[in-house]
Amino acid sequence: MNERDREAREALERVRRDSETFGSSALARMGNRARDHFGGKDAVGTGEQGGTDPVELWGRRIGRALSLVGVVILALWLAVQLRLL
Repeated sequence: MNERDREAREALERVRRDSETFGSSALARMGNRARDHFGGKDAVGTGEQGGTDPVELWGRRIGRALSLVGVVILALWLAVQLRLL
């Protein structure tokens, strides 16, 4: 894939992401983006020859899930420290 094809794909992705599609809410798009992020969809096809490395894919999924758990724990700890809970 040459530079021009890559730029065209990136431009189309920006347009798709930034435009409002009929019948699709912002909440649904945000949910889809979160699903793709935590599912490691950005790791698909990044290996040699466009392949997917299963170890990298699962490493991203596990790391992102653990980071989400950490954020929830820290938020709860902060709420306890501020005597909100």
